[in-house]
Amino acid sequence: MAAFTNSIRSITHKAQLSAAFPSSAKVISGFPAKHFKIPAINNCRRFSRGLSTQAFFFRKPKPAAEPSRPTKVQELYVYEINERDRSSPAYLRLSQKEVNSLGDLVPFSNKLYSGDLQKRLGITAGLCVLIQHSPDKKGDRYEAMYSFYFGDYGHISVQGSYLTYADTVLAVTGGSGVFEGVYGSVKLKQIVFPFKLFYTFYLKGVKDLPAELVVTPVDPTPAVEPSPAAKAAEPQATIANFTN
Repeated sequence: MAAFTNSIRSITHKAQLSAAFPSSAKVISGFPAKHFKIPAINNCRRFSRGLSTQAFFFRKPKPAAEPSRPTKVQELYVYEINERDRSSPAYLRLSQKEVNSLGDLVPFSNKLYSGDLQKRLGITAGLCVLIQHSPDKKGDRYEAMYSFYFGDYGHISVQGSYLTYADTVLAVTGGSGVFEGVYGSVKLKQIVFPFKLFYTFYLKGVKDLPAELVVTPVDPTPAVEPSPAAKAAEPQATIANFTN
């Protein structure tokens, strides 16, 4: 009886060792191997590789980096001239007061010339809202929203303060055509209100401007005038499909 008990203990001990160390023996004495189904190490390895492959194919691709916007500052010079042939500006007294007052509106559109006054570029078009009338400064402060149209080249939009008695700086808020994605600022110089204005744009976010727009400007004085050819909009003195 004691011998039988010792035999059972020995077999149990061997079964435990085989479970812990499956490579040590595939058959335990006295018992067929089919009673001890132990996962093969190779199968585990294949399972692990399968998970790795599956994880690789289900990884989300990293988003492509967006191209950086050009930060080069480009200067563009233009003249805005009111030649008194566009019924501009129109003054809408929404305040219904005799003096310029808060809320009055001034829509306008004037002609646009290159900084050297040799080419007709297009027009300006926009709206000014009166913010403050300043009798002591003999002028007004407006909030202005308007665009500069350059024919086939597109347009530039600006917004900001417009003072009738001093130079101001407005924000460039966007554009189209060659000016798509543009940002920056523009300095407005009041030459003769409201007939002659000179603008210096500081543009960023766009490729190099067309050569015919990048010119050496004429110094802004009350006496400046467009060339006769540009004023007459002769073909050689205009840009392609200039806005009229």
